[in-house]
Amino acid sequence: MKVAIVHEWLTNMGGSERVISVFHEIFPEAPIYTTLFEPEKIDLPLRNADIRTSFLQRLPKPLRKHQRLLPFMPYAFEQFDLSEYDLVISSSHACAKGVLTRADALHVCYCYTPMRYAWDMYHDYIAPLKGLKRWFAIWQLHEIRIWDQTNAQRVDRFISISQSVAKRIKKHYSADSKVIAPPVNVARFRYMDDREDYYLVVSRLVGYKRVDIAIEACIRLKRKLLVIGIGEEEKRLKALCEGKENWINFLDWQSEEQVVDYLAKAKAFLFPGEEDFGLTMVEALASGCPVIAYGRGGALDILRDEETGILFEEQTVGGMVSAIERFEQLSGQNKMHSPDLLRKNAEKFSIENFKEKFLEVLDCYNME
Repeated sequence: MKVAIVHEWLTNMGGSERVISVFHEIFPEAPIYTTLFEPEKIDLPLRNADIRTSFLQRLPKPLRKHQRLLPFMPYAFEQFDLSEYDLVISSSHACAKGVLTRADALHVCYCYTPMRYAWDMYHDYIAPLKGLKRWFAIWQLHEIRIWDQTNAQRVDRFISISQSVAKRIKKHYSADSKVIAPPVNVARFRYMDDREDYYLVVSRLVGYKRVDIAIEACIRLKRKLLVIGIGEEEKRLKALCEGKENWINFLDWQSEEQVVDYLAKAKAFLFPGEEDFGLTMVEALASGCPVIAYGRGGALDILRDEETGILFEEQTVGGMVSAIERFEQLSGQNKMHSPDLLRKNAEKFSIENFKEKFLEVLDCYNME
């Protein structure tokens, strides 16, 4: 059996690139087809894999920004000749699932979400745009939706990362999918029985992450909050804390080792945004750290209310304030899970479990 792996772009090490690393472990001889590749930003051993890029890689480096190249992505993926492969695994949240395969080949798509800026977040995306830029985006995304729905028919089997993504795949592509959560290197994290008196946020500082809710809730309650991350919202978020610096501490970017240390000591992890899954919530549990999260999206696949964390229904400052107060009350009564039990919950999302479940899907097609 000849196997190929297809991924959107390899320009940084995010959650989807860690999934590709695991696929590479399962199929080390399989080439990885992608639009753009920046090896200096990719971890070993994935950096040394057989990476095959599209015509977009030949653009001058200043023009190789995947955010600006979306109109060309469908054409780029359709140009890959995958006719020699029996199994094609696409890793997709945009256009990677649009590759062309042999009629008798199996195409399995590990789908992070249908393109949110083209589907359910379309109006949020175009709202701030003005003039010709707005009209170009409206036309472009209309064409992308038509292409996206059509190319979804090229997939033989969808795998979704959470129940909420499975519902979107059903709605937009009229396709069923099996849910397999993304893999987390649980062994990388540790926990301590004695926690320190601070809450923690680890996030890119962008609008939809709603870090402002966590900040304002901790200011209102006079609770210490550490914020790890950088992004376009950083200036605005810091302005919210003027005169309140004794409660909110911005730590900017931190190394993976430093994040592990902060998670091991935090009182609880705050997750105010809605994500398709939310790897950092699993990383917090692996650190024995309870999670206080907005009860939508991937949080519902990861957490159990008042056991492994607290889920709140209203994505507001008041909603998070009430959740923090409920957490502190239950913690004072020793009704939250111990760090040991939180870690055991996180182990359900281990790399080993991911590999086993993924190979079970292939076994259904007698792929040996």
